Amino acid sequence: MYKTIGVVAHVDAGKTTFSEQLLYHTQSIRQRGRVDHQDAFMDSHAIEKNRGITVFADQASFTYRDSHYTLIDTPGHVDFSSEMERSIQVMDAAIILISAADGVEGHTETVWRLLMHYQVPTYFFINKMDREGAVLEEVLTEMHASFSEDMFDLAWLSGDGLDDELIEFIAERDEDLLDRYVNGEYDEFLWMESMQRMIQERQIFPYAKGAALKDVGVLEFLSALDATTVTHYDSEKKFEAKVYKVSHDKNGQRITYMKIMQGRLNVRDEVQVDDSVEKITEIRNYSGYRYKTADSAVAGELIAVTGLTQVSVGVGIGEETTDPVFNLLPTLTSKVIFDPSLSIHELLKNFNMLDAEDPSLQVIWNEELKEIHIHVMGIIQLEVLQQIVKDRFHINIAFGDPNIVYKETIRSSVRGYGHFEPLRHYAEVHLEIEPTERNSGISFATTCHVNELSVGNQRVIKHHLFERPHHGLLTGSEITDVKFTLLTGKGHNEHTSGGDFREATFRAIRQGLEKDDNVLLEPIYQFTCKVDLEHVGRVLSDIQLANGSFDTPETRADQTIITGSAPVATFMNYSTTFASFTKGKGSLSLQFGGYAECHNTQEIIEKIGYDKESDSEYTSSSIFCAKGKGYTVPWEEAEKAMHISLQ
Repeated sequence: MYKTIGVVAHVDAGKTTFSEQLLYHTQSIRQRGRVDHQDAFMDSHAIEKNRGITVFADQASFTYRDSHYTLIDTPGHVDFSSEMERSIQVMDAAIILISAADGVEGHTETVWRLLMHYQVPTYFFINKMDREGAVLEEVLTEMHASFSEDMFDLAWLSGDGLDDELIEFIAERDEDLLDRYVNGEYDEFLWMESMQRMIQERQIFPYAKGAALKDVGVLEFLSALDATTVTHYDSEKKFEAKVYKVSHDKNGQRITYMKIMQGRLNVRDEVQVDDSVEKITEIRNYSGYRYKTADSAVAGELIAVTGLTQVSVGVGIGEETTDPVFNLLPTLTSKVIFDPSLSIHELLKNFNMLDAEDPSLQVIWNEELKEIHIHVMGIIQLEVLQQIVKDRFHINIAFGDPNIVYKETIRSSVRGYGHFEPLRHYAEVHLEIEPTERNSGISFATTCHVNELSVGNQRVIKHHLFERPHHGLLTGSEITDVKFTLLTGKGHNEHTSGGDFREATFRAIRQGLEKDDNVLLEPIYQFTCKVDLEHVGRVLSDIQLANGSFDTPETRADQTIITGSAPVATFMNYSTTFASFTKGKGSLSLQFGGYAECHNTQEIIEKIGYDKESDSEYTSSSIFCAKGKGYTVPWEEAEKAMHISLQ
């Protein structure tokens, strides 16, 4: 049985030490490493050793009883949470580590929400119970409030089966089982199978306690984990897989990491990727930085392959190709600063390689200004990227001060029309552009009949709508939260070629925006603040000054809990201020909460100074042809000149 388990937590909760103990007890490593000694097996990169934090999601393999495990140790620092999210998508179960000395910390709640979103069965290990001041009851109270009341102690699962206390706990959460319990039905197989199912369906959540550094409780936890986790993979079905990671070796060869969800994969098999077919040239089983090659792999395995050059992180491949969708998105952007004597094309090539490995970077090349911009989570990520570029590509770079990533949308539905007809070219596109639910992104539909525009050309238009972020009119920021519906279009048998539909599509988008009420959006934080009563007034005042909002404060024990939201722009540095006036006794959790209408739109428009008329990539006008010569028609007159009747 193949099982992929992940270890997730807030930074410094002891994930890597815990992982080292699991590998040692299963004889996968001969010596237990330590983060502070810079010899941890799971932190194999020089950057991780020097900084003492996990930056990359690395994997290791081990066998325990009858199961083959792949263990993923994920980053705990918020700046690298995108890496963590990509790994979560291929986990069969996750282990959240909670530091008994620190309780439930901010980033742990983000982890919990991601696991809930991806429906990953979740276990808890309360670590550092040997620390002074660690009180189990207090930690459990906090966990129940932050996560779920439906938690049970794995100590209730003994070598002889389920304790009466655990059977009662399970029965209370299922009506059918409760009837069986009341009627005295104590079949061990029934209760064990029911417990496994309820864990799998996230109805109940097991926890254990110990101290990873002193090797207390880790082996007992592994035994209980193995007994309570089940996976069901079918190797006889057609091949499907989920890509969760991309890397490159020192020769630039692309390595694609994937979880086989069903079927099997052999070396030299051909895999359908979008519109192309690529051949698998090698299958690798990694453990740390070392790997063994294999001729084939089956459902449930986590493998790496060579030969795929196009597939992106987060994509599902096989029978049904799926596009990547991520919840944690960067809210900052920064310009790459480099020596002008460097080859810009070589530098851009290197950053595109990094972008393939971490799609959250969203590398942007500004041809007009000859600038490279990237998206990041925070300052620490910039520092690490700077070191990565130096180590891998032997190039010294720096980054400009990070700026907020704004987005744009529209207030109401509108129709946009684009026509592109210079001499010997022809394309026309009619779009309906509708606002959608906040943070829903871009979607597409078509009502265009194939008699008007072939299926192939309709797909071309769809491709151009999704091929890149489109500029809004207010600040040139990415357009989001809209649905594009292709109403109709037209091509020419002889003269439609190349990027004609691209030009017509982009002009249709822009022409529609010109007629609508455009809205500037800014990223927001969802926050949870825990403070003593004496600091409540100060915190509420600070939230209001930051243009934030809050719910009714709630008192638990001797602390007040305040939840709400605030703009990233005004709240991103509040943690330092908060720690100062609470003298480190309060806690502040910040999670990316999506986008909302900007609180200071006009100020940002003026600050960015975007000139829509000077945008070399976009224009709202259309081009028509008469007497063998193309001419421009401004957006406000373009509708009357369209060749297809307006719908």
